[in-house]
Amino acid sequence: MEKGVLSLVATPIGNLEDITLRALRILKEADYVLCEDTRVTGKLLAHYEIKNTLRRYDAHTSEGIHNQIINDVLEGKRIALVSDAGTPGVSDPGVLLVERAREAGVTIEVIPGASAVTAAVSLAGISGNQFAFLGFVPQKKGRETFFRNLSEYSLPVVCFESTHRILKTLSSLDELYPSAKIYVGRELTKMHEEMIVDTAGAILAQLEAEPVRQKGEFVVIFDQRK
Repeated sequence: MEKGVLSLVATPIGNLEDITLRALRILKEADYVLCEDTRVTGKLLAHYEIKNTLRRYDAHTSEGIHNQIINDVLEGKRIALVSDAGTPGVSDPGVLLVERAREAGVTIEVIPGASAVTAAVSLAGISGNQFAFLGFVPQKKGRETFFRNLSEYSLPVVCFESTHRILKTLSSLDELYPSAKIYVGRELTKMHEEMIVDTAGAILAQLEAEPVRQKGEFVVIFDQRK
């Protein structure tokens, strides 16, 4: 029996051209594709004229579905796992499947590609070759502690924030670290891509003055080094 494999496939973070040839081949050859939102992944596959079965996989996936996926791979199937954008398993529920698949002895491979983290760090041009990545800023529980703990980092800190909370995040940073250097990457790889560099207060004023710039996906880099 042919050996199955779980393929972790990175997909574009905005621009649909940012996908590798290998990723396209895997998405074609897979027995089925696991994705957070079938509509989002469906648009990507349609763009490249790939016809395949899409199955929902997100943070609410049941234990039974996890077991079925692992059994499918053990029986010889090739299954591709994608997130809505970027690399699965990075601030993404895919990490749960990877953990269980490894425990079950499943063969796992990664097909690397677009990453909002490295794209933002590259575009920001921060000095040094080290940074800390903290994923998404907590929505409610632990949010205040998250911001206060930033003072403990001697390295630039990279995190994700949504369009609904970017102003609150900048307000918190301005209150606690008014002189820190802040980088805000917005709509990376898309038509309106920009990297805003200033203090949190100054960036907050810019976004409040132009509400259209509050829309999109954000990567925030906090740097309190002198």
